[in-house]
Parts: sequence; C-alpha cells; structure tokens
Amino acid sequence: MKARINDKEVHFEPNQTILEAARANGIFIPTLCEYHDLDHTPGTCRVCLVEVRQPGSDEAQYLTSCNTPMTENSAVRTMTPKVQEMRRFQMEMAMSDHNEDCATCTRQGDCELIDAANSTGLKKIRFHYTKAWMPPEAGTKPVVYDKSRCIRCYRCIAVCRKVQDIDALEADGWGPTAGVRLKAGTYDASPCVSCGQCVMVCPTGAMSERDQVQEVVDYIADPDIVTVFQTAPAIRVDLGDEFGLPPGSNVEGQIIAALRRIGVDVILDTNFGADLVIMEEGTEVLGRLKAKAGPTFTSCCPAWINYAEKHYPEILPMISSTRSPQAVMGKMIKTYLAEKRAIDPAKIRVVSIMPCTAKKEEAARKALSENGVPDVDIVLTVREFARLIRRYGLDVGRLEPSTYDDLLMSEYSGAGAIFATTGGVMEAAVRTLYYVVNGKELEGIEVTGLRGFENVRSATVEVGGELGSIRLAICHGLRGTRKLVEAVLSGEEKFDFIEVMSCPGGCVDGGGTPRQKKSYIPFAKKRQEALFTLDRQKKPRQSHNNTQIQKLYADFLETPNSEKAHHLLHTHYTARGCGANADIPAAWAELKDQRTEERRQRTEDRRQNPA
Repeated sequence: MKARINDKEVHFEPNQTILEAARANGIFIPTLCEYHDLDHTPGTCRVCLVEVRQPGSDEAQYLTSCNTPMTENSAVRTMTPKVQEMRRFQMEMAMSDHNEDCATCTRQGDCELIDAANSTGLKKIRFHYTKAWMPPEAGTKPVVYDKSRCIRCYRCIAVCRKVQDIDALEADGWGPTAGVRLKAGTYDASPCVSCGQCVMVCPTGAMSERDQVQEVVDYIADPDIVTVFQTAPAIRVDLGDEFGLPPGSNVEGQIIAALRRIGVDVILDTNFGADLVIMEEGTEVLGRLKAKAGPTFTSCCPAWINYAEKHYPEILPMISSTRSPQAVMGKMIKTYLAEKRAIDPAKIRVVSIMPCTAKKEEAARKALSENGVPDVDIVLTVREFARLIRRYGLDVGRLEPSTYDDLLMSEYSGAGAIFATTGGVMEAAVRTLYYVVNGKELEGIEVTGLRGFENVRSATVEVGGELGSIRLAICHGLRGTRKLVEAVLSGEEKFDFIEVMSCPGGCVDGGGTPRQKKSYIPFAKKRQEALFTLDRQKKPRQSHNNTQIQKLYADFLETPNSEKAHHLLHTHYTARGCGANADIPAAWAELKDQRTEERRQRTEDRRQNPA
C-alpha cells in the first residue's frame, strides 16, 4: 500500500497508523502519551497531530497520527505552519496545569514532557490552572502519585493491566481535574503490589518512588550513627545507565569507591545474602521434596509476596519461609556483624540500595523487625542512589574502582550474582541442591535449560540420589504468574520448585531501576548477559563454597535451618485479600459508561447555556 508523507512516497502495511508508517520511513512526528512498546495510543495529548488530505479532496483534516490508520493514496504533512501551531497550543494546554517546578521533581527536568515541549517549539505558556492540584500522597507507601505532574497519558493504567494483569489503577475525573487513582481508594484495599512498573513508564514525575535521599544524607552526617550499606545484585549492572555508561556496564568497583567517598562506615554486598538464602531455602526445599510436601515457591521478590497475600492467599503455605537476601542481610548486620565488630546495634542504620520499589515496603514489615526496630532502616532505589551520589558531586563514570574489604559479609559466589535475573535464583539453588544430594559439584555448572526470557518456562533437571529428577518452573511478570498459580492450584500443572519475579526481566529491570524514555526495559538482555559474565568470572560459583558463608555457620548459625537460623532468617506471611480483583472487561465498560455520561453532561450544559 502507498501514500505520501511530506511529498515523499511511502509504503505501509494494512492497519498501520500514520505514526507507524512515518517511523518506518524515518520521518519524525513528536509524541507524548503514546508508548509503542505497550501498544498504547490513547491520543489524549494530541501532540502528534498531522495534516491529512484524502484522495480527491482538498479539505485538510487534522488528526492524531498515533491512532489514525494510514489510508491508500492519502497525503500527510507533518510540519505545516498550522500543524506546528496546533501542536504548540496542545503543549501549552498540557503545561498550563502542570507543576513546572522541575527542581523539586524526581525527574529533575529530564522528562518526556520537556522533550515534547522542545520538539514542538513551545516558547511561552499563557495560561496557568492549579486548582486541581493535590499535594503528593504522604505516608510510607513506596510509590507516590503527584497529580500536579500528571499529564493524563494513562500509561500507568496500561502497564498495570496489559503487562502485570493487576488492574490496580483507574482513570479519575475529567477535563482539568482528570488523573488516576488506586482502585478501591486505598493501597491496602486495592490490588496494587508496589511493583513500580507504573513508575517505569510514567513520562513525568507524576509516578515516582518515595524519596528518602535526605534521610540517608542525615544518617551519614551524624557522627553517632554507624551507617552500613548493602547493594543488591542488580545494582552493579543498572547504575551505569544513570551516568551515561553503556547498558550493562559492571560498576561494582565504582559503587564501592563512591560509598567510601561519601563517608559510609561499612560497605557490604547483598550477593552475600543471596548465597545465604540459597543455603536456607535450598535446605527447606530439599526437606519438602523428601517429604513429598508439594511445590515450593521462592520468596525473594517482595512484590510477589504482596501479590500472593492479596490475590492468592491460599498459596501462602507453599512459599518458602526464608527471608529475602535484603532481609537476611539486615538481620545478620544487626546481630552477627554487630557482635563480631563490637558495635552497639542501636547505633547501626542499615541502608539498602535496591532495584525495587516493593523493597521499601518489605523493609517496613513488622515481621522483619525486632522490638519495633526494623532490620533494614531505609531502602533507596537505583534512581535515588544516583541522586545521592550526585549530592556529593560524584560521577560514577569518573571514579577509580575499589574493592570490598569487609572480612565477614562481602564475599559472594557467581550463584549469588545471577540472583538479579529471571531464572537466576533457580539456577543458584540447583547448583547447591545437586551438591547436597550427591556430595559433588554439578558438571557443566551453567544450567542453560533454566535460562531464557519467556515469561513462563519450565524444565526438568536431574538432581540424582533419592530425588532423581525434579520439575522446575520460572516466571517473570505477573500476567504469567497468575496463569501459573492458577494452574498449580487446579492441579493442571505439577512442579517441585517455582521461581517468581514480579517484574518482567527480573530484578535487573525492577520498578526502581533507571527509566528509559519511550522504551520499556530495552536493556534487559544486556544486563542479564552482564550478570552471566560476572558469574563465569567468579570463584567460587556455588553458594555453599562461599568461605564467609561457611564461617557464618561455623561461628554463629550452626547449620542451615538450625533453630537459630530459622529464628533469624525465616519469616511468615499474612493473608490480606484486596477489595478489588482484576476485571479488565468490567474496567473498560466502566470507563466507557463514565465517558458517555461526561459527553451527555457536556451536551446538556451547552443546551442550557448556548452562549
């Protein structure tokens, strides 16, 4: 099929939009609300307006290119004076009720709204409407919505429905008062699991993590506080994006150097905690396998735990009781490390650098505290960590790498490193399970059958001994998780061990990682491969061969799943069913009825007030 764009003949496929045809032919049209990776084209911002003339007609139509199909022999112009004027006016309207205080925004001016304003040539804003603004939500929830920065693109609703199948958000209001809200009104009653994918696709600072950078700065400045930082497996291959380094760059050494320059007292690696989790969870799984107690689900992902508690509480007995790597680190820091270093635990503040918004909520769980004092005091996302580093005038790309020097809790194995990618927890566990069952290391240590990027995948692995072969499942992203959980509950599928990560791609693409404009997790595979490379470079590559883990058990915990280890390193879960389960068709029907009523009301208003 053929048409013309800016007097250039172009070829296009049936059902392609004008925007798709233009992009396929290298022609730029500015966009704002549109999000190609989610097939999201609401046309609400109208920044992508173009002039269209149909064959045999001289009449110009001004249409949104993101959701208007290209037609045979039509003529499209993208940069006529009137088109540019109309786009600028649309941008002016978008900016007129937008909070333009970029200095206090988590995006700090680096957002798609500013890019779109520049693309349209916007030079002045004549109108200002602030009556609909509401202060950002207070409290302790990890994700914050600031209506004054919302442009009503509804990408957050789209990712929650299309990718995660949670349906926690809905459109609210109309006209200048429009925005989004949690379904059922409050976080506890809503289906939300704090995965943070809404933050990842937000083009502005409307959706963001709860910023706790200043609290950490205050900790570091207080001479009476001993600051202990732990950095998650994903951070070393995520953080470089914030400082312009190639995707997947391993900046572990620069992270350590930055923390030393900032003045952190003790620097540890959560990979050590990942190795510790394998020892505990692996022993737990082995016991359940021998007892034929049914499947075991992993417990490392806090958004998955939220999901199970809210959506499928009947599956809670199947979830491993072992705490996440972050949580076991927090407990060991305030007990084992404090004892060995003769530090008063009351003076310790544990700060976690995590790729995840849900980790903030995990740290606040009552079950992960002692006498009301949390084991982990503050969690910073990767984005917050980048802001912290900049607060001290540092650039990760310019720092000389340093190394860990803690002799108690900084060593990690290759198995601990791959925890951050989908399938990594399972592969790490298989390496140790095989050793425990057979008394020897697994040959061909990389279990390639567990690697991949399909949302749900399964494999049968020969463990040997009395266990023989075991059936494993791996899932990343909650849409696939729902199907997998329901298949397990119905008896349609039978697995022995199941890994779940709520974020597509795993922790390396969690809701707290660097955002990429107009692109959804584009660097997932590069980050995954960087972790696999790190695994191949590490010695040892199995959690049970980590000498600091061995010392921890010999000096403090005794044996995996001992009474002491169980008291310190395990937890429990609580059913807390949400008041609104996902019902996508009903949600769209409700939205359609709402818009019909709004149109009826506007028509009635015009009839009664014709002037």
